[in-house]
Amino acid sequence: ILDETLRSLASPSSLQGPELHGWRPPVDCVRANELCAAESNCSSRYRTLRQCLAGRDRNTMLANKECQAALEVLQESPLYDCRCKRGMKKELQCLQIYWSIHLGLTEGEEFYEASPYEPVTSRLSDIFRLASIFSGTGADPVVSAKSNHCLDAAKACNLNDNCKKLRSSYISICNREISPTERCNRRKCHKALRQFFDRVPSEFTYRMLFCSCQDLACAERRRQTILPSCSYEDKEKPNCLDLRGVCRTDHLCRSRLADFHANCRASHHTATGCPADNYQACLGSYAGMIGFDMTPNYVDSSPTGIVVSPWCNCRGSGNMEEECEKFLRDFTENLCLRNAIQAFGNGTDVNVSPKGPSFQATQAPRVEKTPSLPDDLSDSTSLGTSVITTCTSVQEQGLKANSSKELSMCFTELTTNIIPGSNKVIKPNSGPSRARPSAALTVLSVLMLKLAL
Repeated sequence: ILDETLRSLASPSSLQGPELHGWRPPVDCVRANELCAAESNCSSRYRTLRQCLAGRDRNTMLANKECQAALEVLQESPLYDCRCKRGMKKELQCLQIYWSIHLGLTEGEEFYEASPYEPVTSRLSDIFRLASIFSGTGADPVVSAKSNHCLDAAKACNLNDNCKKLRSSYISICNREISPTERCNRRKCHKALRQFFDRVPSEFTYRMLFCSCQDLACAERRRQTILPSCSYEDKEKPNCLDLRGVCRTDHLCRSRLADFHANCRASHHTATGCPADNYQACLGSYAGMIGFDMTPNYVDSSPTGIVVSPWCNCRGSGNMEEECEKFLRDFTENLCLRNAIQAFGNGTDVNVSPKGPSFQATQAPRVEKTPSLPDDLSDSTSLGTSVITTCTSVQEQGLKANSSKELSMCFTELTTNIIPGSNKVIKPNSGPSRARPSAALTVLSVLMLKLAL
């Protein structure tokens, strides 16, 4: 009863009373604007605030009593907390409404800006479930090492009409030479890339963008996914802070960059290095920047060393060099992003890839008195790494595991796994433990015999 009471108190429906200091469920900014327009006080204050923000800095605006009054009214309206959905029908209009309020409410130019998008609640495991194909996970390590997963991803895209159509479109546009001095129309190329990554499901786009590679040919195909000669590279590299400034003049680019920082900013407080341990949110934010001035890409064709960056450097930064280097490191040395890409390539949404280079290093710790695998299954080839790394994560991070809780959880995840590519299910009660009922019957028979005597 106590548990049920606590759950009801924690549910959103129980938090809608006046005791929550004005809490209200968020709405998208287009809808919030409609609600504000229907209320005369809100609509007039919104017009006033927009005039206050036009061409004025924050301190000048807050010095004006009329501007302060407008801000106080809008802070109690749905406009203040509104958010947008990436790919929504009126995304640009929604973002324009969001930034019309939030641009002037910060202390100058912020390094990290809040994301205007709704938080991502889906996980990589959801994409794996939809795709039903893991990039090498669960396969024989020898076969997996010889496979070109990026080529497999392109073939899978061609089997889907929507993916094939939009991929063919951006390849055609980005490869079309305009003149001997202009190799392509970058603006049209970017637009075609945005359409591809916004309209094609992630189970196809992620496999092309984040496929795992064992050789240079595969890694080069991965680097060439976005046609970098048109969409990414240029004659000269601009300064990264200048490139950021150009990006922030566009509401869409500014929003995608803010979303990337919100979801991929390396965190030392989580096991994965990602905010809320959500790989999917980071990968989605990264893909969302492709097709804008801040388009990122792999810097080389290294199959193992994953380094991505926008097309920029920090030359000519002057006294802003430290800030520029920090901005660039959020791409080139981003622990969250690197772990997320590796996790997708390994087909796991549990933890970072194992540290050991050999496959044997990922085997689960031995637990006494636990059921073993059936005789016809090999624990080194049939189980996916996504399952095995669950068991090793506690050891790798140096955490003290509760033997009665952590190890039993690890064992359950191992023994209830469905073997990829097979209909066999390893159940917790399989193996030697099946002898236990017969032992109990033997004891019972002895007791009955003694009673009879």
